[in-house]
Amino acid sequence: MKKLLVMIVAAMMATTSVQAQNGYEDTKHEVGVSYGYLSNSQWIDIFEEMTLIIFGSNLDNETFIGPISAEYFYRAKKWLGVGGILTYGHSTQDVVSGKEKIKEGSASNTYITLMPAVKFDWLRKRYFGMYSKLAVGATLRSESVDYVNPKYDNYSESALHVNWQVSLLGLEFGSPKVRGFFELGSGEQGTTIFGLRYKF
Repeated sequence: MKKLLVMIVAAMMATTSVQAQNGYEDTKHEVGVSYGYLSNSQWIDIFEEMTLIIFGSNLDNETFIGPISAEYFYRAKKWLGVGGILTYGHSTQDVVSGKEKIKEGSASNTYITLMPAVKFDWLRKRYFGMYSKLAVGATLRSESVDYVNPKYDNYSESALHVNWQVSLLGLEFGSPKVRGFFELGSGEQGTTIFGLRYKF
C-alpha cells in the first residue's frame, strides 16, 4: 500500500512538472503583428505635402496604409526580450495644381523598415503584462511620381535612412499564450499601436 501511495505521489509530481514546463513562465519566444497610427513615415508625408504647397503644387486624395508591423522577441532573461521588428507603410496621393485642383499626376511612397529591438518587461503575469520597448534600425523609402501632364518628367527615387521606435508604455492582456497588446510611444510603428501576440 505504501509503495502504491509513493508511486501515485511521484506520478502527480511528474505531471505537475510537465504542466509547469508548458506554462507561461517557460515561454521563451513571442511573435506579434500590429497596426499603428502616426508613424515617422506619415509625418514625412505631411512635411512633403507642406513643401509642395510652398512651391505651388498640392496633394489631394491622400491615403496611407500602415504602419503594419511583425515582430519577434526571444526572452534572454525574465525581464528582457531581444529581437527585431519589420514595418511596412505605403501612401498614395494625387498631385494637383491651382485652385481648381487640376490633377497633374499620382505620387506614391513605400516604407520598409527593419529594426533590432529590446523589450523590457516590468510586470509579467500569466494574464497581464506591462513593458517598454526600444528599437533602432533603417528604412528603405521608395518614392515615385507619375505625371499625366507630358510637360513633366516622371520621377522615381529610393533612399535609406535611420529610423526608430520608442514605446514607453505597453500593456498586454489575454491568455498565457495569446494576448492582445496596446502601446503608447513614438516612432515608425506609430504613436498608438494595437496588436496580437503569441508566446511559445
